[in-house]
Amino acid sequence: MDVTKTLQDLACDLLREGKVSTVIGYEVGPRGRTRPVFIYDPEEVSRLVWNQNATHNLTTYLHHKLQKPEDRVAVVVKPCDSRAINVLLSDNKITREQVYVIGMACEGIQEGAGFGRANGGGLQARCQTCTERTPVVYDTLIGDVPEVKGVSDVGPYEKELERLEGLTPAERMEFWLSQFDRCIRCYACRQACPMCDCPTCLYERDDSLWIGMGTGVNEKRTFHLGRAFHLAGRCIGCDECERVCPMDIPIGLLNRKIAKEIQEMFKFQAGIAPVPSPITTILSGEEVGS
Repeated sequence: MDVTKTLQDLACDLLREGKVSTVIGYEVGPRGRTRPVFIYDPEEVSRLVWNQNATHNLTTYLHHKLQKPEDRVAVVVKPCDSRAINVLLSDNKITREQVYVIGMACEGIQEGAGFGRANGGGLQARCQTCTERTPVVYDTLIGDVPEVKGVSDVGPYEKELERLEGLTPAERMEFWLSQFDRCIRCYACRQACPMCDCPTCLYERDDSLWIGMGTGVNEKRTFHLGRAFHLAGRCIGCDECERVCPMDIPIGLLNRKIAKEIQEMFKFQAGIAPVPSPITTILSGEEVGS
């Protein structure tokens, strides 16, 4: 199957028939990097591509494109990205009728994708233990579903988590404070995350009662830990936050630790179904599983 051609034909039909006003997908830019693209005209669908450098989680743009109930868009998703759709649905951020989900069968994304460094080498850390080959939600599935093979139960994240869990609390604190101290408060992690969609971010207000916009280690620690807890039970593990961090802070490692705890306590994995996080149901007084 010519996956890119199938994707282009579908996008053309959706736009010509008026089913959506925009198709959010991928294109290859002038420097050879695969990047997000917004297609509004059926004559422009030839720009759309699909390859193993399509790393961006495009669901993060749904906040901006779905401003009114009548808005309709199509979005290209990988299996991991598709779980963000379910989280957004459970959070009542979007409705299912607003989004035409174009699911892509996925073999994994190459390391270095998004920065022009992908060279046909190994897969990203998140992909090395991933067994998901089809999205959990889609309207059309494109591509032949590949066989799950060569997947390990222990990848880079699992090994590092095991190492950190073997440290004393004081040693873990020292590790994380040394990581947070490198933060420059650029908010790239927040901007890349489809779950970070507060109209006004608590951590970017000069008059915040909790934390200001300073760059001291206490402010940085509060920002990263606060954001991690905001994502508890909602992070779908796309790791875009870590990929875009200019200081190489292992943000995904912190999110995965919390996700591991929630899965062990509640048998819950974010985005598998459009149901609220157990953290949300506990805080609202609902019974978990109700």
